[in-house]
Amino acid sequence: MSPALAVITDRTLTYQQKVAGLARVGESTESPLRIGPELRRYIDAGAICDLYEGSAPYRPRYIVPDYERFMSRGSAFLGLEPPRDIWEATAALLVLYRHVPSITTFPVYLGDIDALLQPFVADEAEARKAIGLFLLSIDRTINDSFCHADIGPDATAAGRLILELTREQKNAVPNLSLKYEAGRTPDDFAALAASVALEVAKPSFANHAMFGREFRDMGLGDYAIASCYNGLPKGGGSCTLVRLNLAKAAPLAAGLADFSSRVLPDVVARQLEYMDERVRFLVAESGFFESSFLVKEGLVRADRFSAMFGIVGLAECVNAFSGGARFGKSDEADALGLEIIERIAALVAAHRTPLLAANGGAYLLHAQVGIDDDRGVSPGCRIPIGEEPDLPEHILRSAPFHRFFPSGIGDVFAFEPTAKANPRHLLDIAKGALASGLRYFSAYAADADVVRITGYLVKRSEIERLGRGEQSLQDTTALGRNAVNNLGVLERRIRS
Repeated sequence: MSPALAVITDRTLTYQQKVAGLARVGESTESPLRIGPELRRYIDAGAICDLYEGSAPYRPRYIVPDYERFMSRGSAFLGLEPPRDIWEATAALLVLYRHVPSITTFPVYLGDIDALLQPFVADEAEARKAIGLFLLSIDRTINDSFCHADIGPDATAAGRLILELTREQKNAVPNLSLKYEAGRTPDDFAALAASVALEVAKPSFANHAMFGREFRDMGLGDYAIASCYNGLPKGGGSCTLVRLNLAKAAPLAAGLADFSSRVLPDVVARQLEYMDERVRFLVAESGFFESSFLVKEGLVRADRFSAMFGIVGLAECVNAFSGGARFGKSDEADALGLEIIERIAALVAAHRTPLLAANGGAYLLHAQVGIDDDRGVSPGCRIPIGEEPDLPEHILRSAPFHRFFPSGIGDVFAFEPTAKANPRHLLDIAKGALASGLRYFSAYAADADVVRITGYLVKRSEIERLGRGEQSLQDTTALGRNAVNNLGVLERRIRS
């Protein structure tokens, strides 16, 4: 059966999911990228993976519009004036979301929605109704939980309403981050976020001080958390995300010395070569930056786009060379992991692409969360499921890796349901984790219907529906089901 016919005849796909699937089949019919035999060997071995971006990239993988500009100026292309009340504000955003592309076909960033809506909160009851319908519409029409919104770091009436409504609706979309900053984000607001997270697996806590400092140092100014937990410049985004699967690269070496001296530098160089080629085609040939109204109206700018050098499977790579010491349990193994990441970071930082101005043309490191058909490959730099140490040790062993990944890294912790009775305890843990150097902290209660798979959210009940051969509204449900089966994400250590 052909790939197109397989999509057409799949009874578990909705009409919209079939259209998106057929589009991906269509994309794969053209192969304009220049791929040499050395790069092809790494791709065929699974050591380098383009994460299903397609063989002819025609839009950036992740687009992060300047929604503040849109709210203040409206859009000539969409025929929208700047909104004047909460109804016009939510309607205008929903219209724009429909026209923001990405790898998923849906927007991966919805804006700092509390700050965007706060100026229009005049009557709280009316705002609650409008924002409730806004969030409901997002869940029902943006059928992908890589869709992400941010709140914080300041407490607002709109932010509180968003958290309260998130708890009431218990929807998987949108994903949500709280930009948390000690001394700025009020404890009562953060505690509300913690209580909601235990019930709905969101929001996660993003280290606002760390992200903000790094993006200022790169000359990129304000940042957004998009898709899973991706730190990207507002008004720009990422042209591509290609990942290095260290678990698949390790077997290509004849030992640690060979890996360090030959395989690692070569596979990094080939991945950078592949990213350059994908960026070249997108920027120079696809016409996106010359034709999109988002560019013409200043909602995104070409000089604020970078690209993401992803890594996955560090734990398995380390374990292959550590002589029985286990990553996340041994100082020796963790030191080897840091050595590998430091080496990759140096190689990536030394590389420049002249086609991108953001960060001086240097790519951003990203700890990739994995894909649904990974087996025996841990996300990013995470400690493998089933080998997690006690919570304090887990945090302290993970934290040293987070500083290398300005475009995203995170750790996920499942808690006993009794934690819901004391959300301030979870807040204390989150505070300590961020103060220890964690960039992104995610938590949920083990009995929650909405669970965090790796960096995205899925409902257990929807996985069960798909398992019965029924359709699921969110297309990420299938990814979540496969991740449950292949990665054991529901088997994380339960924290008391």
